Amino acid sequence: MSISAMTRLAAALALATLAAGTSAQEWCRSKYGPADEVGAANLLTPQLALEAAKLVKTGKAYRLGVETNSKTPAFGPRSWALAINQPGQVGGVGLGPTKTNYNDDIYMGYVGTGSQIDGLGHIGVDNVYYNCHKNSEFVQANGLSKLGVEKLPPFVTRGVVLDMTAYFGQNPVPEGTAFNRKEIDEQARRQGVEIRKGDIVLFHTGWLQLVGKDDKRYISAEPGLGKEGAEYLASKQVVAVGADTWALEVIPAEKGAGVFEVHQILIPKHGIYILENIDTTELVKDKGWEFMFVLGVSRMTGGVQGIINPIAIR
Repeated sequence: MSISAMTRLAAALALATLAAGTSAQEWCRSKYGPADEVGAANLLTPQLALEAAKLVKTGKAYRLGVETNSKTPAFGPRSWALAINQPGQVGGVGLGPTKTNYNDDIYMGYVGTGSQIDGLGHIGVDNVYYNCHKNSEFVQANGLSKLGVEKLPPFVTRGVVLDMTAYFGQNPVPEGTAFNRKEIDEQARRQGVEIRKGDIVLFHTGWLQLVGKDDKRYISAEPGLGKEGAEYLASKQVVAVGADTWALEVIPAEKGAGVFEVHQILIPKHGIYILENIDTTELVKDKGWEFMFVLGVSRMTGGVQGIINPIAIR
């Protein structure tokens, strides 16, 4: 090969490499600009809050967070503990002339235990996260310098719950059962609701009822959202997707799906939040298919996730 031919080949390879590198990063870019750190939360507006308020007819409020303690089953190495102490009150001695007593609590554990929101800094693809932030550039042991949950605005918008136990005729829905566009559309139609831009979409599978009864089964697998379903909800421009399961997505995964690939589709690729261990039992019992959804995430600087107790109001 001549020197000129080698030069042309080298140039072609360089261009191909550059093009591949560029296309590989297209998936992570935020449509809200290079400074964006909140993803789909950009869709939340005063108008959405006003429209959601119109759904309140009875004033009944539902707490969607689960009670959490050291026995709560959680993914992987996650653990939870609480210690109560009485600072400066050894032996029951009160403080000052009024003998004031007080208790403090010390929380020790993973934030990702119990009801939680997965922030945009939680899941990546080959060390690249939402809006093309690289792991080495923003992940620090003492907190994230980008994509922290403290950046999140209040979530006040319309919520929708889809009762998948009714769709599949089983309660709980068996592990490994995936729901995708067909199942989502058909159940929404049965309930007389539609999924809209800016919504919070919740799935009821009955899976939470296993907690305290069969924790091993609960944490080893689950019914859940499939890959096509995740892409479909992303196309609907929802703000967050949640379920009464510990990971939202179907486990074991669908054939050909990667490890927590639904998480990858929603969070780093579309900036959509995931809500886990959401108790939808009472909402479904009352057929509260649409409601005003309210959530304020604890503003822990640099936090990856948040312990939550969302409120649904009908």
